[in-house]
Amino acid sequence: MSENLQPQRPQQNSEEIDLGQLFKMIGDGFKKLFRFIGSIFQKLFELLLLFLLFIQKHFIKFVIAGVIGVVIGFSLDYYTNEKYISSMVVEPNFNSAQQLYNNVNFYNELAQAKDSISLAEALDISVSDAATLREFNIESYADENQKVKLFDEFIRNLDTTTQKTIDMERFMENFNSFDARFHNISVIAVDPFVAKKTQPAILNGISRNDYFKLQKNISQLNIDLQDSIIQKQLTEIDSLQRLYKRVMEKEAEKPLQGTNISLGENGNRENRELALIRQINELKEGVVELNEQRANKSSIVNIISDFPRRGVEMKGFKNSYKLLVPSALILLTLITLMLLELNRFLIDYKRKRNL
Repeated sequence: MSENLQPQRPQQNSEEIDLGQLFKMIGDGFKKLFRFIGSIFQKLFELLLLFLLFIQKHFIKFVIAGVIGVVIGFSLDYYTNEKYISSMVVEPNFNSAQQLYNNVNFYNELAQAKDSISLAEALDISVSDAATLREFNIESYADENQKVKLFDEFIRNLDTTTQKTIDMERFMENFNSFDARFHNISVIAVDPFVAKKTQPAILNGISRNDYFKLQKNISQLNIDLQDSIIQKQLTEIDSLQRLYKRVMEKEAEKPLQGTNISLGENGNRENRELALIRQINELKEGVVELNEQRANKSSIVNIISDFPRRGVEMKGFKNSYKLLVPSALILLTLITLMLLELNRFLIDYKRKRNL
């Protein structure tokens, strides 16, 4: 009996078909994405070309605006008084930085408003000198090293439990300009010598404050009290050292009985002597620290670098009209021409659409 054997066709795996379709969909998606990105770059390139054509079309107008601006700028620089800047670096004590900022900002507001009479009264200068003042500025000066020192001083005044909850990053996040140790005060005026005249009033505006005067007096009393306590302790330790010395001399005068030597007693005596020496060194370090505090806290505001006798002339293109006026005129011309082009485009669009 013969049987017709026919080769069976291999069946396609449905999973392979699904994977093929998936890869095809992914490929089509990437093609659409690249096509979309390419269209964006093409539009940007077209916009760039349109802008360059716009500049080319109105190039002469921009040149004329620039030339006119340069002429006006040179004229203004020639007929306008030169400005001079003077800077002073101070160190406020007793949390007086906030009041110092408020005072300087107040002077600046009067200068901006050109209220020469009020400014002259506030700074105790003549009205003519006050009229030459143009601007007051104050800003903190603190580099990373100073911030680390401030963090170290801040941590020392906290208890152990609170110290564990505060780290360097958190301290830096909450750091503001009032926390800085040094601050720079700058004065801009058309008179190079007027800034020096304002220095006494700027400092006295803080020093006359009753609250800060009280804080300064209490600080001096505390320093004097601590100094007197340390001096008393040093005197007592000196007396105790002399007593130990006399005892040792008396013991040395006694005749030796036998050959027994008490090493324990000698060791205790040496330990007491070393403890006294260490205590003396600690007290002397305390005296040095108190002297530094007395020097730093002797004034409500310490002057690190005062105003110079003569201010420095503010030079450079960024402070002159030769750059500002041409730039402003070219920008104004650009905006005006763009608005005119936009208006023309809207009129044509309205005509074509019959709106």
